[in-house]
Amino acid sequence: MRMLRNLIRSFGYALEGVFYTLGTQRNARIEVVIGIAVAIVAGWLRVSRGEWAILLLTIAAVLTAETFNTSIERMVDLLSPDRRDEAKHAKDAAAGAVLIVSIAAAVVGFVILGPALWRRLF
Repeated sequence: MRMLRNLIRSFGYALEGVFYTLGTQRNARIEVVIGIAVAIVAGWLRVSRGEWAILLLTIAAVLTAETFNTSIERMVDLLSPDRRDEAKHAKDAAAGAVLIVSIAAAVVGFVILGPALWRRLF
């Protein structure tokens, strides 16, 4: 019973982290809206199960990167309240990771949705 209680508590802490990120990070909210839009378009286009899996994993990767970025930024703020080049570089690198995965996600979206969307619209 204690193990189950600890597991439930762990899930609660994880959800707090997700909600903190969504509640404090504008870009995370934008990424969720884009993810929902992609899911709606994918449903409209009736993409295959494999394509759904790739799209969902890609959306999750972007949101995961944003959550890690938030975590890194908060930790840097805690450990280095003064402006330092090292702190800036850590934050910039974390933001760069989000940028890289976001660009990759856009490419994945265009590769999967682009041709079918083009056929539907034109």
